[in-house]
Amino acid sequence: MSRSSTSNSSPAKGSWPAGGRLAARGLTLAYEDRTIVEGLDLEVPDGKVTVVVGPNACGKSTLLRALGRLLKPRQGTVLLDGEELARLPGRQVACAIGVLPQSPAAPDGITVADLVARGRQPHQRWWQQWSEADERAVATALEHTDTTDLADRPVDELSGGQRQRVWIAMALAQDTEVLLLDEPTTYLDIAHQVEVLDLVRRLNHERGRTVVAVLHDLNQAARYADHLVAMKAGRIVAQGPPAEVVTAELVRDVFGLTAVVVPDPVTGGPLIVPAAAWQPADQDPAATG
Repeated sequence: MSRSSTSNSSPAKGSWPAGGRLAARGLTLAYEDRTIVEGLDLEVPDGKVTVVVGPNACGKSTLLRALGRLLKPRQGTVLLDGEELARLPGRQVACAIGVLPQSPAAPDGITVADLVARGRQPHQRWWQQWSEADERAVATALEHTDTTDLADRPVDELSGGQRQRVWIAMALAQDTEVLLLDEPTTYLDIAHQVEVLDLVRRLNHERGRTVVAVLHDLNQAARYADHLVAMKAGRIVAQGPPAEVVTAELVRDVFGLTAVVVPDPVTGGPLIVPAAAWQPADQDPAATG
């Protein structure tokens, strides 16, 4: 298991090793006078699914917002292909990074096809509006998310799982190599959660998309991630393959939970089982022994 440095200092410019397209260097993020993330370094592996986990308010979503240039760093920088993200034209960033925020809201009455088509806006020019390439991108996005049959339906009439697939289709239509997904399974039942995460994994495998997702469920993160990033109090405390990162020690340190880590019977990866379950006092051996 590789642990991140706790130092707040950053190496001199140009001293960082070459790595993925998207990276953070010495990142400090804050809302007004409240610092959320401090001195954070991250290299996002290309062509992999990276999942960020950690307790509530540890900075997961804040980090994702900064990676998508939705939040300006207080200190440090986010790099895209070695260039400072903040200095790049907005259209260039939108053509490289797709962002799906928490609980996105669609305009009333908009159809699935129209919403997905909005993903093509970064590719539009005043002299070149809708094109055959745009049409193909939307059709492909609908096909890959199994939403083609929903194209003419209003988004607000869909189920939670269908809506999430449509939002992912819009991000795919944007045709970026990097997708940032902030808690894409929030408010979904377990069947829809698996449906959405299977879709994300398939898109990564079949289309080579680099994905960074924030998830609350550590077991789902361990199952779907190639690269797991564990955060606590605004810092990365561990990162690497789930089999190396997820240990009983890490779960106790990051989440304050005593647990047993056993092999997942389906994938063979790590599965977290809480070490004790509540029992009525009259069934508790310790209470009667």
